[in-house]
Amino acid sequence: MEKEPLIGKSLDELRQLAKSMGMPAFTGGQMAEWLYQRHATDFDQMTNISKANRARLSEEYDMGLMPPLTCQRSKDGTVKYLFPTRSGQHIETVYIPDGERATLCVSCQVGCKMRCRFCQTGRQGFHGNLTAGDILNQVMSLPERDTLTNIVFMGQGEPMDNLDAVLRATEVLTAPYGMAWSPRRITVSSVGVKGKLQRFLDESECHVAISLHTPFAQERAALMPAEKAMPIADVVELLRRYDFSHQRRLSFEYTVFEGVNDSRAHAKETARLLAGLHCRVNLIRFHHIPDADLQGASEERITQLRDYLTAHGIFTTIRASRGEDIQAACGLLSTANDHKEHI
Repeated sequence: MEKEPLIGKSLDELRQLAKSMGMPAFTGGQMAEWLYQRHATDFDQMTNISKANRARLSEEYDMGLMPPLTCQRSKDGTVKYLFPTRSGQHIETVYIPDGERATLCVSCQVGCKMRCRFCQTGRQGFHGNLTAGDILNQVMSLPERDTLTNIVFMGQGEPMDNLDAVLRATEVLTAPYGMAWSPRRITVSSVGVKGKLQRFLDESECHVAISLHTPFAQERAALMPAEKAMPIADVVELLRRYDFSHQRRLSFEYTVFEGVNDSRAHAKETARLLAGLHCRVNLIRFHHIPDADLQGASEERITQLRDYLTAHGIFTTIRASRGEDIQAACGLLSTANDHKEHI
């Protein structure tokens, strides 16, 4: 019988676990410290817990750490890792060093239900949710863990579609008993999922990134079927109820396609849609995926879009492409191949 992992458990859960085994409740706090702050990899390293209790924990539980199976390194320094999950599947995670910053792009699902036309993960369908432990393992078992400055939930999957696990993982990442990160170092993306997005905004202080890609509803629905369930107009209306004028940041992701969403009309409607909202727009170059009927817009078009939005009061940047040579750039993460093909 497979042992239950400790990674992903909250402080309260670790205290309850300790009590259920006849140990003092404070032993749960000691476990949290060893797991999340002192990076223990074995129960024997938890030296302020009695040897007898360490042996009992080892008999019934597993730390939950699973190192990456393989990695691919880009010429620009980006590294794509293949991690196992507790369910026996595999997900991709991307480490992006950039000067003094180092960002980790984590996955929250195996595959995705959202079926966006321009995303390799979405085109593969949905194969399961990650546990909070699976999400945290991508951070805790990362070889470059100690260099990280930022985490973005922009890998495989829609975070709002696995919200309980995402909230639990971000709690451990930011709680004093956990890794004690500032929530301002974490960005969670979403296409907009009715009910779930509002709950995330209410229960988390992490930054928010919304997948926009076009301001026109019918056009967005053709690119992103999720538009039909929660229109971008409703997403923006919800966001207007929250204050993003201080430390918490709101951004919109906009992948630019030739002849689809790169016109002056798109720039004007985007400016109208977001007028008065304290936010930024990140323009993203499209990286072609197999069998896709979309092409990336020219640099000239992308620059014109940026300049128009900036001139109309919306802070807009063109995101640098990273890791394209190892299929690690935006929209390219895949779970289609068995991990043996990566070895």
